[in-house]
Amino acid sequence: MTTPTAELAAFLRTRRERLNPRDFGLPPRRRTPGLRREDVAALAGISVDYVVRLEQARGLRPSADVVEALAGALRLAPDERAYLFDLTRQRPRDDGELATTATPPLAGLVTDLSPLPAMLLNHRYDVLAWNPEMARLLVDFGTLPPARRNAMWLCLAHPRVREFYVDRETVVREGIAHLRAAWAAHPDDRALTGLIRELTTGNAEFARLWAGQDVKVNGRGRKVVRHPEAGVLTLQFETLRPVQDPDQLLVIHRAADEESQAALDRLTRAAAPASAPTP
Repeated sequence: MTTPTAELAAFLRTRRERLNPRDFGLPPRRRTPGLRREDVAALAGISVDYVVRLEQARGLRPSADVVEALAGALRLAPDERAYLFDLTRQRPRDDGELATTATPPLAGLVTDLSPLPAMLLNHRYDVLAWNPEMARLLVDFGTLPPARRNAMWLCLAHPRVREFYVDRETVVREGIAHLRAAWAAHPDDRALTGLIRELTTGNAEFARLWAGQDVKVNGRGRKVVRHPEAGVLTLQFETLRPVQDPDQLLVIHRAADEESQAALDRLTRAAAPASAPTP
C-alpha cells in the first residue's frame, strides 16, 4: 500500500503521460508518451523544479491554487480533480465518524423499498443493510461473516458473485476507481487501507487494475447480470447519498426492460426465505 505523497507523484505522472501533445499545439514526442514536465509547468504557471519535486514524492504540499492550476493543466475529469484535492489535503473533510453500521432510518428505508432490490453501503463498499430482494438477487449476506460483507471483496473472491456480472472487468474497474477516491478522502481509515492492502497483495486482478490509477465515482448506470436461476437480466442502478449520513450510500436496482422485469418478479416472489440483515 502506497502513501498519499507517493500516490500523488504517480497520479501526476500518469496523467501527464496520457496527454497528447498535439491537443496542446505541441510537436509529438518520439520516445516517451505525453507532455513533458516543462509543458505542464508552463500550462500551470509554476516552476519546472516544483513539478519535478511533486513527481518525485519529495514531500511538498501544494496550495489549493496550485492544485487547481495542475488540474487544469492536466485536463482532469471532475472525479480526478476531486481526487487530486483529496491527495493534497486541500478539500474540506467530514469530521464525523465513519459508518460501520446502518443508521436505523436508512435501514428501515432499505426494507421499505421492497420489492426493488436495495442495499446500504459505506464508502468502503461494506454492506451495512439489505432487503430480501437484494439478498435473492446477489447473495444472501446474512450467511456471510460480517468481515466478508464487502461488495468489492465479493466481486473478486466469492465464487457465485465472481460469475454474476457479464461485463465483470468493467464492474471491478469501476469499484476500484471508487475505492481509490474513497481512500484519498479517508486516509486515516485503517480498515479501508487494510482492505486495499489485502486485495493488492492477494488478488492479481485487483493489483493490475489498482495500478491503472483510475478515479471515478459512478453512481448511476446499467449492469447486465447472470443469475443462476433467473438467467441474464439487465438492471439499472441508482446510488443516493443521504445529506445527514454522507458516509452511507443507498443503492437501488430496477429492471431495465420487460424481460428483466419478469425475471426480477420471479426472484421477488422467491425472496421471502432469504435472511434479513442482522443488527
